[in-house]
Formats: sequence, structure tokens, C-alpha cells
Amino acid sequence: MGHLTTDELLTTTRAVRKRLDLTRDVDPAVIRECLEIAIQAPSGSNRQGWRFLVITDPEIRAGIAGFYRRSYEAYRASPGYAGRGGSDDPDRVATQSRVADSADHLAAHLHEVPVLLLACIHGRPSGDNPAGLYGSILPAVWSFMLAARDRGLGTAWTTLHLAYEREVAELCGIPYDEVTQAALIPVAHHVGDDFGPAPRAPLSEVVNADRWDQPAAWV
Repeated sequence: MGHLTTDELLTTTRAVRKRLDLTRDVDPAVIRECLEIAIQAPSGSNRQGWRFLVITDPEIRAGIAGFYRRSYEAYRASPGYAGRGGSDDPDRVATQSRVADSADHLAAHLHEVPVLLLACIHGRPSGDNPAGLYGSILPAVWSFMLAARDRGLGTAWTTLHLAYEREVAELCGIPYDEVTQAALIPVAHHVGDDFGPAPRAPLSEVVNADRWDQPAAWV
């Protein structure tokens, strides 16, 4: 716990789905440590409008998981499903197949994950600047996930339940008209070996300079 360098932490914080340990409880004190770190993140105008709902009640977890699965079935049938290929690179296809398999596993077992963290922010997105609202909660969520990784916990960023945000708000007693849900993070110890950097496209394919169509010579 707490042994990773900054670069190691930033390059090995993986989305953990299939390797979440569904049999082991998570110490609330560790969740508290991660949340103490999370609320050091920046927020718009320093309003700190975040609100985190830590869900361990089996019935509430099951209810949220039910909505998640309904949304997941629609995603699984969509062109954007991770397991649908879309590449001529066999390594890429194999990677996406593993991602799809792990996503299928999480959807089937979400109700068994010992802790679900529902990250919320006061306010509702407006047409003027919805990014400003989400930008005040997403850094805190990522900080939580990094802190969890450094303490031997696995997490995954999920948003599929948001297709049923109003229903989940009712289930959890969240005032829907006043509070926006931003992410649902399953949290558990992980099983198996540690994590390493993931394969990624080279910077030359994703970085430009000054203009959209101008390559960055320094990459």
C-alpha cells in the first residue's frame, strides 16, 4: 500500500472488472482514506459541490445492478460494443475481445461487488456549459481511483446506469432535480497478478500541434 511511484500509479491504474474479488470485504477506513484524497481535487470556482454515496447495502446494490444490466444489454447490441471488432489488427481485436469479456462479467456480477461508489455533483447540466459541471466532479473521481489503486483496490469507471439516472436517484434517495450522478465506481480488492501499462496507439496518431490537421513534429 502506498508503494507506487507517481508514474507507476498513472500508467497502471486499469479498469478492473473480471478480477474484482467478490468474496472479500473492503475496510471502510480505506475507502475513507481514498475519499480524503479525492476531495483535494480541483472544482469549478472551488465550490466543492461533490457528493459521494458509498453503497454497501445488498438490496440497493442489487437494484442499481438491475438498472445497469438493462442499460448494458442495449450497449451490447450497439455498434460501439467493445467485442464487435472494428479493426484489422489481430492484436487489437484480441484486446477488445478481452475487454468485452470483462465487461460482460461485470454486468453479470455488479450486484456482488462489495462497494459501489456513486459520484454526484450538486446541480444539473445546462446547455451553456455542461462540461463545467462534470469538470467539477470527474477529477475527484479519478483521484479516488488512483488512491484506491495505490491501496490494493481495483476499480472501474462506469456510466451505463445513467440511462436510468432518475430511477437510481429514487432508489437511493437522491434529489434528482438538484443533484447529477456522474459515475458509478465498483470497488473491491483484486485477484491475480499486478497491473502494467496497457497497449496504446503511438502519440503520433493522437497528438497534433496548433491545428487539427498539423502533426506535432516533436512526437
